[in-house]
Amino acid sequence: MIGITHDDIRKQVSLALAEDIGTGDLTASLVPADKRLAARVICREQAVICGIAWFEECFRQLSPGIEISWLVREGESVLADQPLCEITGNARALLTAERTALNYLQLLSAVATQTRRYVETVSGTGTMIVDTRKTLPGLRLAQKYAVKCGGGENHRFGLYDGILIKENHIFAAGGIAPALQKAKEIAPAGVFIQIEVETLDELQQALSAGAPMILLDNFDLQTLRDAVALNRHLSNPPAILEASGNITLINARTIAETGVDRISIGSLTKELKAVDLSMRFLQAT
Repeated sequence: MIGITHDDIRKQVSLALAEDIGTGDLTASLVPADKRLAARVICREQAVICGIAWFEECFRQLSPGIEISWLVREGESVLADQPLCEITGNARALLTAERTALNYLQLLSAVATQTRRYVETVSGTGTMIVDTRKTLPGLRLAQKYAVKCGGGENHRFGLYDGILIKENHIFAAGGIAPALQKAKEIAPAGVFIQIEVETLDELQQALSAGAPMILLDNFDLQTLRDAVALNRHLSNPPAILEASGNITLINARTIAETGVDRISIGSLTKELKAVDLSMRFLQAT
């Protein structure tokens, strides 16, 4: 699994279950300790399913013997009212883990679903859809995994694996050229350098200073086209250009058609509507 290990998932789920269960699930105690039940999870809307590993871990941390039979695969598109899986095992464990397990599956499927919409919107243009660091605290690896599951690509995971020089960095460093020069001096092997610009003049400065990757912040369509042309004229090879700011499903394709290499979208992981899922018990076993 890209960017995340089973140990990462285990730790995340352990914290989430502890947050929910606390000193014990009082309501689940209404059910006999040895009772077994079967349940089915249904998706109530069209979605891309993501988060199976987190979902399973929630149940298995409480009862390793729980059996889960999946009817869909990770990353698969499903229709409204389509069954996703069937679960059999200790009733108390099923009841206690239900909400946390669904929370993971709903959230990560929401990220994957929104990402897939953007990827399909720009399909055929050659432009890549990329996420940002605007993630829920503690869930960055999971959400970035979901972006990949939806067909998008990851920007840097954190402050440690990429240098993104933004407006305040440029001001503090004394300008675009000095900021880029310092970045090149300190960047560890394998760490990319990107600089944000807000005008064509700043873009020209960045290109003249040898910027390998440039973020075009809130450029309008014509200025994006001009930026692509300027980049091709001044750089050989051209810098990687990334558009960002006020990107929606309505304008994403038009932006991609300007010729930018990447479009970064914070809403993939920030402005989320959880996918509607439900879990219903079927029978005693």
